Amino acid sequence: MQTLKTAKEQLKNAITNAINSAIKNGDLIEAALPDFVIEVPADRKNGDFATNAAMAGARVFRTAPVKIAQAITSNIELKDTFFEKCEIAGPGFINFFYSGDFYASVLRDVEQEKENYGSSDFGQGKKVNVEFVSANPTGPMHMGNARGGALGDCLAAVLKKAGYNSYKEFYVNDAGNQIEKFACSLEARYLQLYKNDIEFPEDGYQGSDITDHAKAYADEFGDKLVESSSEDRKKALVAYALPKNIAKMQSDMKKYKINYDKWFFESTLHDSGKVKAVVDLLTEKGLTYEKEGAVWYKNKEVCTEILLKEGKTQDYIDKLELKDDVLIRQNGNPTYFTADIAYHKDKFDRGFETCIDIWGADHHGHVMRMKGAMNAIGYDGDKLVVVLMQLVKLVSGGKVVKMSKRTGKAIQLSDLLEEVPVDSARFLFNTREANTQMDFDLDIAVQQDNQNPVYYVQYAHARICSIIKALSKDGITPRSCTDEELKLLKESEEHELINHIAGFSEEIISATKEYDPTKVTRYVTQTATLFHKFYNACRVKVEDEGLMQARLNLCLAVKTVIKNILDMFNIECPESM
Repeated sequence: MQTLKTAKEQLKNAITNAINSAIKNGDLIEAALPDFVIEVPADRKNGDFATNAAMAGARVFRTAPVKIAQAITSNIELKDTFFEKCEIAGPGFINFFYSGDFYASVLRDVEQEKENYGSSDFGQGKKVNVEFVSANPTGPMHMGNARGGALGDCLAAVLKKAGYNSYKEFYVNDAGNQIEKFACSLEARYLQLYKNDIEFPEDGYQGSDITDHAKAYADEFGDKLVESSSEDRKKALVAYALPKNIAKMQSDMKKYKINYDKWFFESTLHDSGKVKAVVDLLTEKGLTYEKEGAVWYKNKEVCTEILLKEGKTQDYIDKLELKDDVLIRQNGNPTYFTADIAYHKDKFDRGFETCIDIWGADHHGHVMRMKGAMNAIGYDGDKLVVVLMQLVKLVSGGKVVKMSKRTGKAIQLSDLLEEVPVDSARFLFNTREANTQMDFDLDIAVQQDNQNPVYYVQYAHARICSIIKALSKDGITPRSCTDEELKLLKESEEHELINHIAGFSEEIISATKEYDPTKVTRYVTQTATLFHKFYNACRVKVEDEGLMQARLNLCLAVKTVIKNILDMFNIECPESM
């Protein structure tokens, strides 16, 4: 049973029945029941829940909110609910207070559900595709990929916990213009090993990895490609270097504890004819035209129609300066945008109800046109959810760090994972919402003290294990408690901690609604804070055996919640530190 959900339902029914009884008794005039809100007060001392039902009904009942509140409270029946009393406050708010049954029921939930505590059927098994990182395979992965990896992996885990069938995917851009640039860069570096007059392409990839690949090929195969045609030479160099880059990406992701359900290769879209099929489909719908030897997509027309339906004015739309997009270049090659439309169509065709992409903030302008393209080909663009991620800066000693101490070059994901524990990196990158810029403090990331958030949470779990171990030496073993024993937990620190635990499932659901796994990271950090507060205020080993066991049950509940979250995020949950 989800006690908090049940309590809310009980309270809503009790308020509704009280209003109906007040009407029947003549305390209120006959009128339609008003819509009212039940929420947690800003200050929990004012109650565990509050309702505005009296103020919401002032107009229909044609009387003062305080009098309506009095009518409700005099007719309300709280027996067989998780509430023991209610009070009128201010202009007509009604505050409700939990009974001891609520706190006992929460702990009973955790004890019974164990590793499933916090799970729900909110997602109803709907298939959701989470595509994240999808770094260009022409070079090493960077800090943005590190942040996107942590956010995407944790979001997929949160969705699964909330009852969705989540699926993790990496899109490999192994075709198109960037691969041609990769090929030209490799060719130039290879030929430079044997000739002095080879110029490097102005738009080529300047990274040292290009030179390393060229040298490695030369060391293994010599100058066999020098006299080959440029086409054959580039093909051979790409066939040699690209698989190595992709293997390195897969290795880095595995080291980062990210295991994808699928690595989807762009080349398969071209080979299968799906890219061409998308262009044909848009043409059939009258949404393409030819100009200067290229095929264009009527992006401006499509997006304008969407914005007008959303109620935007033409002046607003004009300021956006929307433009049409090229689908097929003059040379006959499709653009990246065309392949991207085909890729997202393929995702929906595979049965995913929602497709979530985590992109860098520099892709902001791409969001509307991709959603519009989905609408244009007959899909629901609103089912494509794009989470935009801001830049991340590495900081050490209060200064921005751009170069690796080990290599003296730009810091890559692999460099970070050599310097920072993986669990620390995953947790820290998941502490700030994607839409905020982030300073990743290298000094904090390597610390093994409470300054490091993941250590702080892990320590709370280890501390509970230590408490249980210490008590076992005295012959004390945790056992199930009776409801009466659990009701002995009456201290404010105990109630505050149990209230927090009760909201675990709702926090998971909230994170899925907002596509924000950082909410859960903050939740587990707060769990650790409240536990330490409880532990410092309430001795676990006391003479009253029933109270001691109740407190042990509370410790075990906290241990379960922390472990469930760290396991969900694939972060170690140590029993000693």
